[in-house]
Amino acid sequence: MDTLRIGLISVSDRAANGLYQDLGIPALEEWLNTALATPFTIETRLVPDEQPLIEQAICELVDERFCHLVLTTGGTGPARRDVTPDATLAIADREMPGFGEQMRQISLQFVPTAILSRQVGVIRKQSLVLNLPGQPKSIKETLEGLKHEDGSVSVPGIFAAVPYCIQLLEGPYIETHSSVVAAFRPKSARRETNS
Repeated sequence: MDTLRIGLISVSDRAANGLYQDLGIPALEEWLNTALATPFTIETRLVPDEQPLIEQAICELVDERFCHLVLTTGGTGPARRDVTPDATLAIADREMPGFGEQMRQISLQFVPTAILSRQVGVIRKQSLVLNLPGQPKSIKETLEGLKHEDGSVSVPGIFAAVPYCIQLLEGPYIETHSSVVAAFRPKSARRETNS
């Protein structure tokens, strides 16, 4: 069976130049390790806020490393140096607008400036590419969603839809730990598991 391959790209001038310790990739790795029940491998890239370099990193992870999922962190605001969404759209075959809409919906629960985020989700070949925020707390909220005190979901996180999306792209069947985030798929797309 095809092993799930995930590419992680942290976009930061300061981190790429060694002036600042990157927090995005460690936060993503930690979250994926707690959320995924399916075995996976990770490829990481740390790049400055330069559109050609971001495009190159995404294309390399999709076209050469065959990652099923690529998550970027950072560079999604309105500032001139924030070019991650532009790079992502430039290499995209198709846009998946629902991911960006839901990410902003989650962030709006906390700050009105969430509408300034330009995060996008796209498909390149048979890979899903998602722009995530730069802050570890926001990364977790975006992926996992927001929960009531009893653990029930109040605002769904985007990762609930990721396993089914990758399944539709003919990637591996992904299972999650439902205590972190429950993967949603129609009954017809579910498989019996041995757990």
